[in-house]
Amino acid sequence: MNRREVAVAELEGRIGHVFQDRELLERALTHASVGDGALKVRHYERLEFLGDRVLNLLAAERLMALNSEAREGEMSRLMASLVNYHACARVARRIGLPNALRMAPSASKIGARDKDTVLGDACEALIGAIYVDDGLDAARTFFLEFWAEEFERLDAPQVKDPKTQLQEWAQGRGLPLPLYKVVGREGPDHAPSFTVSVSVGDYEPELAEGRSRQEAEKAAALVMLLKREGSQ
Repeated sequence: MNRREVAVAELEGRIGHVFQDRELLERALTHASVGDGALKVRHYERLEFLGDRVLNLLAAERLMALNSEAREGEMSRLMASLVNYHACARVARRIGLPNALRMAPSASKIGARDKDTVLGDACEALIGAIYVDDGLDAARTFFLEFWAEEFERLDAPQVKDPKTQLQEWAQGRGLPLPLYKVVGREGPDHAPSFTVSVSVGDYEPELAEGRSRQEAEKAAALVMLLKREGSQ
């Protein structure tokens, strides 16, 4: 077996699910860059669409079971912490998904294999594929095992939003307020990816991506904070 075939086999071993439909698995692991968009190449976009819905159902189901007295607003906040591309990307890394992905060398060369947006989408596609291959119970088993760490994060002390932290950091040093700017937008309308830059005074601007402008701004603020704290 070649390196990717080994990675795929290891992935199935980690998740405890061997696909009956091998073509379905291959499609779930195929990035849109393969074939440069040729119609004959079936990539994971449609499975990602399905997997997102399955993931939301499973997360809502589990939250209802764990939080019998929580109000709708609190449930929505918890849901947002569990179902986002950062959480999905963390799960993707835990199960070894990056090495199992099939993508064009050009995309891999620019770092797409390790981008949270790419890994988040691929993880949702894998959930969708598990659901199609073996039903909701199989998808639920995957979710309960690999989202356990994400549920543990819900009990951790809450920290301030990165944008709030960056604003306070700037104000504490007498600097201008952070300035955010959208510098790029890619992807289809139903699953866009935004690239945002943030600048503070004379510091070098930092870039980050997100599925919405707000997510990208938070990610950029976090990058700026980590860079500045690391240089202190």
